Amino acid sequence: MSSTQELLKEAGASSDPKRAEALYKEILASPSSKHASTEEKEAELRHQEAALVKLGELYRDQNNAQGIAEVINLSRGFVSSIAKAKTAKLIRTLLDCFNSIPNSQKIQMGVLHENIEWAKREKRIFLKHSLETRLVGLQLDTQQYKPALALIETLLTELKRLDDKMVLTEVHLLESRVYRGVGNLAKAKAALTSARTAANSIYCPPHLQARLDLQSGILHAEDKDYTTAYSYFYETFENLSTQDDPSALGALKYMLLCKVMLNLPEDVTSLLSIKLASKYAQLRDVESMRAIARAHQKRNLADFEKALKDYQQELSSDPTIRTHLSALYDTLLEQNLLRIVEPYSVVEIEYIAQQVGQGRQAVELKLSQMILDKIFHGVLDQGRGCLLIFEEPQADRTYGAAIDTLEQVGKVVDSLYAKSGKLGFNSRSLSNCA
Repeated sequence: MSSTQELLKEAGASSDPKRAEALYKEILASPSSKHASTEEKEAELRHQEAALVKLGELYRDQNNAQGIAEVINLSRGFVSSIAKAKTAKLIRTLLDCFNSIPNSQKIQMGVLHENIEWAKREKRIFLKHSLETRLVGLQLDTQQYKPALALIETLLTELKRLDDKMVLTEVHLLESRVYRGVGNLAKAKAALTSARTAANSIYCPPHLQARLDLQSGILHAEDKDYTTAYSYFYETFENLSTQDDPSALGALKYMLLCKVMLNLPEDVTSLLSIKLASKYAQLRDVESMRAIARAHQKRNLADFEKALKDYQQELSSDPTIRTHLSALYDTLLEQNLLRIVEPYSVVEIEYIAQQVGQGRQAVELKLSQMILDKIFHGVLDQGRGCLLIFEEPQADRTYGAAIDTLEQVGKVVDSLYAKSGKLGFNSRSLSNCA
């Protein structure tokens, strides 16, 4: 057994993180013997590669983002002696160690920038594209939309030249998500169409297909087409559930959201009873959507607000759910206000605010918005603190009928003028013949 193999085994068995860290660093620092055979050198490289990954995992378990960054920088000297495909896999594995560390995006982006520059110098084009794609994903997560779009534009130019359909699909998908983040839905849809076109010409892995379906569902939901959105979310959920992917839970929450937005909150319970969804039914994320569905079914604004408060983390962390629940809250508030003011011709604003359990200023603002949107006809009398409600005015059709009559008269006059012209021509022709 070689010395590096012994050190690797000892480090793996050690319960002391400091000792294990020292052993892994010793393995990485040990030079290969000049007199070693090819097989021995390859074994040494494998042990060093394993030490790099184990050291990265050790730092990950300690939430040491800076340590992982140092391991990745340390790996550059090592990767020059192994195959390029293996290099990309090793660096991706080390970068994945950042995923479970909270608030590590800044360090990760710094590491990516350094390694992208290194890949450019070493002319490792495919590794550069892989790192740049990951960087775009991080910029999207941190809402740095402008640099993300600039990098996407450069990436797309290079990828189209190389005709790398797989990475091209991923980049177009990221482009769609970025444009959706800035609110440009037209370009988001165009980018998603490009992603699907590229994906159709290759074998699309199930996980990538699920991400495409998820983005399709999100964009349809933005257009208020919740029925189509639900079908895409169901495809995503089914795909990810069969792979035991934890992100399947997000797709299930979107499915429940669609049912609520379609005014079918009673379907939430039946949906959670299907085989694939039953294992998620007791999770807090799912319980949050169940609470929203119950509040919506009762048209109870107080219960809705309580659900938003009790499950703030589960409902507010996702921008898609947050946006649609905000719209749903406005709809519920409007319905409650209409129900309260409907029997009255004059009603105090203070009374309305008490009935809906909202502040007077917020209610006054919402009522004025509803009047401007012509949801009902009325006026706010701020001097008396009252809302005056009018019957819907009947449209006066007199002017429209008069204009229609004049148009018809105009047509008759034009027709008579054309006939008189023909009669005049015929009379001149008869006189000439005579």
